[in-house]
Amino acid sequence: MATDNLLGSLELVGTVASVRMARAFVRWTLGMGHPALEDVTLLVSELTTNAVLHSDSRDGGPVSITLLECDHAIRVIVRDSGSDSRPRVSDDLCGEGGRGLFLVEEISQCWGVDEDAAGRAVWCEVKV
Repeated sequence: MATDNLLGSLELVGTVASVRMARAFVRWTLGMGHPALEDVTLLVSELTTNAVLHSDSRDGGPVSITLLECDHAIRVIVRDSGSDSRPRVSDDLCGEGGRGLFLVEEISQCWGVDEDAAGRAVWCEVKV
């Protein structure tokens, strides 16, 4: 049975400035030579952007990022306060939203959404 190795976690607030901090956190945590650095940085950026723009964490609510190493992959978990709508990949790639989750679906090995009374966690795994 495989175990997850916590690489790091970061607590943020739901503002656009947090997206830049999320990218810096990934670069610092994984290191510049990590083989999955670019993909993980992009996906953390997309998921954090969704959290600060579309969840109930917008306008300064809690957003957290966790990076785990598991089974030759990096697992990304972005938690927020949830919302009335569930994150989904848009059918219209020329539309105003949903392209970020399209990238998550295309680049990651797998992804999903977990919700409970405390909020929502959108996660993905990037193969190393």
